[in-house]
Amino acid sequence: MRRLYIFPFVLLLLLSLSCFQSDIEKTEILWDEWGVPHIYAPNNTDLFYATGWAQMESHGNLILQLYGESRGRAAEYWGEQHLDSDRWVRTVGIPERGNEWYTLQTDSFKRMLQSFTDGINDYARKHSDRIDEVLKQVLPVTPEDILSHTQRVIHFTFIANPAIVPAVQRHITAGSNSWAIAPSRTESGNAMLLINPHLPWSEDLFRFYELHLVTPDVNLYGATLVGLPGVALGFNEYLGWAHTVNTIDAADQYILSLTDDGGYIFDSEVRRFEEMYDTILVKVQNGDHRREPITIRQSIHGPVIAHHKNRAVALRVAGLDAHFMLDQWWNMGIAQDLDEFKIQLQRMQLPMFTVIYADRDGNILHFFAGQVPVREQGDWNFWQGIVPGDTSATLWTEIHTFNDLPLVVNPSTGWLQNSNDPPWTTTFPLEIHPDDYPPYMAPVNFGFRAQRSARLLMENDGLSFNEMVKLKHDTRMKLADRVLDDLLDAIECYGGEMVNRASELLSEWDRTADAESCGSVLFTQWAGSYNVWQNFESPFDLENPFDTPSGLADPQNAVMELERVAEKLEGLYGSIDINWGELNRLRIDEYDFPASGGPARYGIFHVLGFDQIPSEEKRHNANFGESFIAAVEFSEPLRAQVLTSYGNATQGHLPHRGNQLEFLANKQLRNALIYREDVEENSVKKIDFKR
Repeated sequence: MRRLYIFPFVLLLLLSLSCFQSDIEKTEILWDEWGVPHIYAPNNTDLFYATGWAQMESHGNLILQLYGESRGRAAEYWGEQHLDSDRWVRTVGIPERGNEWYTLQTDSFKRMLQSFTDGINDYARKHSDRIDEVLKQVLPVTPEDILSHTQRVIHFTFIANPAIVPAVQRHITAGSNSWAIAPSRTESGNAMLLINPHLPWSEDLFRFYELHLVTPDVNLYGATLVGLPGVALGFNEYLGWAHTVNTIDAADQYILSLTDDGGYIFDSEVRRFEEMYDTILVKVQNGDHRREPITIRQSIHGPVIAHHKNRAVALRVAGLDAHFMLDQWWNMGIAQDLDEFKIQLQRMQLPMFTVIYADRDGNILHFFAGQVPVREQGDWNFWQGIVPGDTSATLWTEIHTFNDLPLVVNPSTGWLQNSNDPPWTTTFPLEIHPDDYPPYMAPVNFGFRAQRSARLLMENDGLSFNEMVKLKHDTRMKLADRVLDDLLDAIECYGGEMVNRASELLSEWDRTADAESCGSVLFTQWAGSYNVWQNFESPFDLENPFDTPSGLADPQNAVMELERVAEKLEGLYGSIDINWGELNRLRIDEYDFPASGGPARYGIFHVLGFDQIPSEEKRHNANFGESFIAAVEFSEPLRAQVLTSYGNATQGHLPHRGNQLEFLANKQLRNALIYREDVEENSVKKIDFKR
C-alpha cells in the first residue's frame, strides 16, 4: 500500500521537475531600466551567446578596444600612443599564451567561449552603426582573444602591473570589502553576504558589468569585468561569494648580471637568453604603418622587462599554467552547496583573490586563494624587492597546494571580513595565525579600513538585512579615532590663532566623511600633508590590533602642519569650514551629486577615491571605489540589493552611464530582480534569439 501512495507522489515530483527543465524554451534578454541584462537560455551555450550580445550592446566600443590591446596590435590599429602597451603584451607573451590556453580548454567550455564570441560578432554585424569605425578592424573576435584579455587583466595588470614594474610594488593597489555573516549573528537566522569591490572608475580594464544569467539549472546574479564571460563574483539561490584583492606575492622580479657576450650569470655559469624577434606595426598620421622591431629575451626566470648597462630585470609570474580560471569561475557560480563550491576552489585555477563565501545552509568561508610560489628563503619584505637572480636558491618552481593556504570555515565568532588585509585578521579571536605559515605567505598588518570593518561586525550582533546595508555605507574615519585627540591636546600647547580655530572645528566634527560633514576636509588635508601614517607614536601590534598604530610621534610638527594646511584651505575656499560633499563630487556627464565616503587610508569603510587635480570649480570628482555592490540574505525566497555605481553601460546610444549615482549619493542600493515575475514586471526592452 505504501508503494501505491508513494508512486503518484514521485511521478508528480518528476513531472514538476520536467516542467521546470522545459520552462526556458528560448533564449532571450530582458533589460531593466538600469541597463542590466536578465538573460534566459535553455542551455549554457546559448546563454553565453546572449551574454556576448548583451556585453556588446552595453560596452561594444570598449570591448573591441580591450581585445585589440590584448592582441598586442593596438598601435597597428590606433597609433603610436599604444606602442608601450603592445611592447608589454608581446614581451610577456599574452597572445601566444591565449592561443595555447584555448587548445587546453574542455570541449564543453570551448563551445561556450566560441558561443560568447559568436554573440559579440553577430551583434557587431547587425548593429554596425553603433560601433565606431576605427574599432571595427578588431572584428571578428575569437575565443583566443577572450583568454588573452583574461591574462592581461588578471596576471599582467592585477598581479604584475606594467605601470609599476620594475618596482617594489607589482600588483595594482585596489580596495574592496567583503563580509560573510553566519545565522548565529543575524536577526533572521539566515546567512548574509556583502560583495563590495572597489576598482578605478575608468572605462578600461577595471569596468564591472552587472548581469543576471538563468538556465533550467542555475539562477546566477552578479558582475564580471567587461570582456569576460560569466560571473566573477555574485550569488545564486544557494550560495554566493565575494572577492577582494589579497595580499599575495604571485610575481617576482629578478636582477640579472650580464656578461660581455650577451649572456647572464646563473649558479656561477654563463647562460644564454632565448631570443625572439618580433615587429610591431605602428599606424602613422597618413594611415600608413611603420615597423617597430622588438627583441624579446627570456631567461630561466621569465621575460626580461628592463635592461640597463650590465644589469637586466626578469619577471616571473605564477599561475600561467592555470588555464581554467574562467571555467572555475563559471562552476563556482553554478555550485549548489559548500561541498561543490570547495571542489572548485580546490582546482586552484584562480591566480589571486580572497574568497569570502556564504550559503543557504548557514555556512561561511574565507579562503586565501591564489598561486603562491614555494620559496626556500626570505620573508614577505624580502620578496617585495627585486631579488637576486644569479642563484637557483631564489628561483621558485613549485606552487603551494590548496591545503597549504589559509582557510577558515564556520568560525565560532559567526563572522568573516576582508578589506584587503592579510588572512590572519579575517575574524577575532584569530582563527589562523601567521606563525603557522611561511613568512612570505602574507604580511602582518591590519589597515584602518579593515579595523573598522571588523569593529562594525563585532559590535553589531543580530544584524538585520537593512542594518547590514546601512553599515555598508559607514563613513567614520578610523584614523581620526587614533590621532585626533592627541592633535587637539597638542594644539593646547603649541597653538596660535589659526590652529585654535581649527581646533574648534575639529572638536565639533563627527569624524565622518558624510557629504554634509564639516571638519573632514581639514582633517584629511592635514593627515596627507603631515603624512601621519609614517609618524605614529606606537606601531601596529597584532597583540593589540584594535588600538594600534596610534598617537603622534612629533606633536609640535603636527600642529605646525595643521596651521599651514588651514591657511591654504582658507586661501582656496575662503573658509576652513567646508562640507565634504561640497568639495568631493559624484559627477558623470549631467549627473552631479555631493559624495559621502572617501579614501581607504583614512579608515573609511565606504570607499571613494577622487581626482588628485581638482576641477576648474576647485572640486574633486570620484574616480575610484564603490563599483559593484551586492548585499545578499540567503532566505527563501532570496533577498538581495545591488548597485553598479557608475552605471551599466558606456555606449553612447544608451542612457545608463552615471544614472545610478543618485543611489550612491543617498547611501542606497537597488532591489535585485532575481525571479522571473519581477524581471518581467520591471523590464523595458526584450530581445528574442533564434539560432
